[in-house]
Amino acid sequence: MNYQTTVSVDEDLKKTKVKKANKVYDQKPTSAFIGASWSALLVGMTSYCIGLWNADMLLNEKGYYFTILLFGLFSVISVQKAVRDKMEDIPVTDIYYSISWFTTITSIVLLVVGLWNADLLLSEKGFYSMSFLLSLFAAIAVQKNTRDVQFIDRQESEEK
Repeated sequence: MNYQTTVSVDEDLKKTKVKKANKVYDQKPTSAFIGASWSALLVGMTSYCIGLWNADMLLNEKGYYFTILLFGLFSVISVQKAVRDKMEDIPVTDIYYSISWFTTITSIVLLVVGLWNADLLLSEKGFYSMSFLLSLFAAIAVQKNTRDVQFIDRQESEEK
């Protein structure tokens, strides 16, 4: 009789597992996902900017919030690029990778500090926070989609 415990079954599975090849990408993102990503980016950025345009703030305050939006978008795209480059074995210096993360976190902290000290209604603070975060997330998705399509197109052209 061959009685197996869960320990012996686990040991057998460990022995028979074959290390799979690290296949990074096998499908292009769908056009629906690409469209949704671009739409989210445009909706987030546009709503944030319309909110600033209509806000009862001094021009320097509007400039502060607009600059934070641009700074945040650039930072998250930079983080996504660095992460993706590392995945594709493209050299990325640790200092660049660290600075990208630092600037991303800094942009979020600057927005939080600005909104914390602003004379705005809570609903307005929530609006700016959510449209800012939507824009950052969408920028990451758009950058990822762009890299995915570019990578797969390059792979297909090399195979031909």
